[in-house]
Amino acid sequence: MQFDDDADLDTSEVEDVRGSRVPGGRATIGGGIVGLVALVLGLLFGVGPEQLGLSSGDSAPASSVSAQGQVQANCRKGSDANTKEDCRVLAVVNSVQDYWSQELPRRGERYTPASTVFFTGRVATACGTATSAVGPFYCPRDRKVYLDLGFFDDLRTKFGAGGGPFAQAYVVAHEYGHHVQNLAGTLARSQDGRQGANSNAVRVELQADCYAGVWAHHATTAPDARTGRPVLTRLTDQDIKDGLDAAAAVGDDRIQEKFQGRVTPESWTHGSAQQRRQWFSTGFKTGDMTRCDTFAR
Repeated sequence: MQFDDDADLDTSEVEDVRGSRVPGGRATIGGGIVGLVALVLGLLFGVGPEQLGLSSGDSAPASSVSAQGQVQANCRKGSDANTKEDCRVLAVVNSVQDYWSQELPRRGERYTPASTVFFTGRVATACGTATSAVGPFYCPRDRKVYLDLGFFDDLRTKFGAGGGPFAQAYVVAHEYGHHVQNLAGTLARSQDGRQGANSNAVRVELQADCYAGVWAHHATTAPDARTGRPVLTRLTDQDIKDGLDAAAAVGDDRIQEKFQGRVTPESWTHGSAQQRRQWFSTGFKTGDMTRCDTFAR
């Protein structure tokens, strides 16, 4: 996975509040049993605090007064993305949004940019206050992606994914898939409270996997709006394997087998390892978001 060394990174797309205190309220998820439950559920991707029922009474959005932080100072060029993890994630955010900001208007739809918030420990969002245990999630109320970069270590050590830079890119692209769904009104279909292999919750998550694959298909050719050149210049077969591996590692069946010793499809919310691999592959192979209609299959 290689970025254009000379690309200008757009730091405005990331709010860096790492190390900041969250004013008011208290996070209701953390260590111990509650933290483990949140980790198992949240690390399936895309589950916001309100969906877990773990948000605190204080649901004020996180302050962006200290936004930009280290990213603003250290992430200027694509060469920074090739050497620093936080800059790499920023570059992926740039690339993903470059693609969707061109693709949706081409289809007669509007794309509204969404920020990614880097945090450590806990963060206050419009969906409630959460700790890092929730894992990466998208909050539809403030249209932001929330990410503690320490999650990528958890993905490898707790869930057995092989890791690699593109595993990180897959996570980011999946969350922006939820943003695309939110803009289209599709994300709300997961809020009916149902679970199971054929539930809307699973279909929404698999569609976000497919959208991540669609972006990956176009990532090295979609031009940056500022320079006319792609931010991401090279993806290898190994990169795609890393993405597929990450998708499979957080399949409901893998998670359940690992943490509860048995598989219970009636409680699935995100889909099996095989389904997640399949839908990412569908998006990547076709590059066509219309092939991501998980609700029709």
